[in-house]
Amino acid sequence: MQGICLLGATGSIGQSTLDIIAQHPDKFSLISASANESVAKMAEICHRFKPQRVVMGTEKARDELALLCVDLPTSFEWGSDALDSIASDSAVDQVMAAIMGFAGLKPTLAGIRAGKRTLLANKESLVTAGKLFMDEVTRHNVVLLPIDSEHNAIYQSLPQTSQGAHKKDISKILLTASGAPFRTWSLDEMSSVTPEQACKHPNWSMGQKISIDSATLMNKGLELIEACWLFDVTPNDVEVVVHPESIIHSMVSYRDGSVIAQMGNPDMKIPIAYGMTWPDRIETQVDPLNLVDVTRLNFEAPDLTRFPNLQLAADAWFAGGSAMAALNAANEVAVDAFLKRKISFLDIARFNEKVLSSTNVVAIDVIEDVFEADAQARSLAQKYISDGSVS
Repeated sequence: MQGICLLGATGSIGQSTLDIIAQHPDKFSLISASANESVAKMAEICHRFKPQRVVMGTEKARDELALLCVDLPTSFEWGSDALDSIASDSAVDQVMAAIMGFAGLKPTLAGIRAGKRTLLANKESLVTAGKLFMDEVTRHNVVLLPIDSEHNAIYQSLPQTSQGAHKKDISKILLTASGAPFRTWSLDEMSSVTPEQACKHPNWSMGQKISIDSATLMNKGLELIEACWLFDVTPNDVEVVVHPESIIHSMVSYRDGSVIAQMGNPDMKIPIAYGMTWPDRIETQVDPLNLVDVTRLNFEAPDLTRFPNLQLAADAWFAGGSAMAALNAANEVAVDAFLKRKISFLDIARFNEKVLSSTNVVAIDVIEDVFEADAQARSLAQKYISDGSVS
């Protein structure tokens, strides 16, 4: 029986994780869970899974949740210190790090420092603090399993020894991208995109932030950086391939000419279950892939003119230091502004580029450096957006 700490229980990854736990009550137990302010959803989770501890993002949300669950033996807490505590709790075996955005970094690190098997669905942790993060993984001898479908596919397509192993045999990592809803749209057409349109991903059901990032290809840029840290490569070793069907989740090309791919229907329960049970596999109730029904798989190169965020991510990686944290922070601010209809869809990449080019890149030596870089970039992005200064 594996005790699970689910950071980000009410999001799409969290819900799929709960599905796996429910399917296999003999293998998994929900020890703890967190959410920001989704009180009603968390109340349902508490009554169904009866976790020992739950952490909410605000005191108000904690109090409201406690009133809805007075009949349960669950302990209700709130705040960042409580998040760190549940991730490092001795009753926990695995931490599913599914809090979206920069907020997921600190509790994920807390779980790693406590030696917990870490299922990483929070790419921003690696984007903003990649070297520090991976150093902690090594220092504490932690099993780190990527949950993003693409990185999970790469992991499955590599020799199953350790991350970064057998690099001499690898020619390229082929990171697939769906192209999202605007793959065929012109710049003129994208200039009037609404938040509602941008959130309608053709293949995946996801939250607003990650849906917008997918539509701008920033999500793929963040995944590019994540892949570099996870597999000890550079952006020059990673080729992004647009694959609209999302059937092949990523591939590894080897120097002998072989290409090994992981395929499956687009359902996050597959990589989640793989991470939770690695090196074994379990039933997920996901329909098996029927290639006859698929009939055709398409591939194309990404258009960096229409989707410049992908190039910005590579630029940030090569700039090193605080550049990646700055880009991530700028993007979070810009996406929020777009969702609030303060800026246009195309302005997201423009503000990201402006913040990145204005950032004084410094070395990241300790975790406090990451938080400082994040704060400075957010302040700069907010100023540019308030001023309407995008050129």
